[in-house]
Amino acid sequence: MKNILVLQHIAIEDPGYIKDLMEADGWNLLQIELDAGESIPSDLSGFDAMLCMGGPMDTWMEAEYPWLIEEKRRIYEWVVIMGKPFLGFCLGCQLLGEVLGGQIVKSEPAEIGVLDINMAPAAKNDILFADYPATIKAVQWHSFEVRGLESNPEVTILGSSDTTPYQIFKFRNHAYVVQFHVEVRSDTVMQWGCVPEYKTALESSLGSDALAEFDQAAQANMAEMNRLAKLLYTNFKKIV
Repeated sequence: MKNILVLQHIAIEDPGYIKDLMEADGWNLLQIELDAGESIPSDLSGFDAMLCMGGPMDTWMEAEYPWLIEEKRRIYEWVVIMGKPFLGFCLGCQLLGEVLGGQIVKSEPAEIGVLDINMAPAAKNDILFADYPATIKAVQWHSFEVRGLESNPEVTILGSSDTTPYQIFKFRNHAYVVQFHVEVRSDTVMQWGCVPEYKTALESSLGSDALAEFDQAAQANMAEMNRLAKLLYTNFKKIV
């Protein structure tokens, strides 16, 4: 049995479909609700992997969400010092990017919807993404993104969209992040559409009636997105 530490920033964003796969394998997930005042364990040695989820806040909002300061410190401890397996999604991607010396900048435009991601040449030899097709569809729901990691030789870009270079990247060969939501289930889009921050971002980008169309696109691509999530998880198990 593997022990997985999950850092959550809103209850509705848990590991989703990947959580289902982990639990089916008998893995033990400790979900820490940082936004609800729960604390990251002081001793991380008993965990085999760390997952860092999405959320409605941004990485620089330390005054409003002071727990972000400690979270970044513990991510650095886990990823850089301890060198243990890490998987981050959306906000989790941005948190690792900032920890590694990058900047979080406004996406122009915001990426919201089911959009294309093109795999980079480096993905062909990567343990997690080697079997991904050249272009994938993914649920995107972000207005900010990672930039400025080009000077870090231990960071490798594995996938990009037309406007966002750092859609998938890794640090060394144990810490992986995706700017999109590979973990989606069939009910994810409609559930997240009820979160005020997400609803506002969606309507600002795509209009007041966009949620139903977004959900239809997600449903149409759900089987393939779940297949890719399972592939990612199956390969992630090899490094855990």
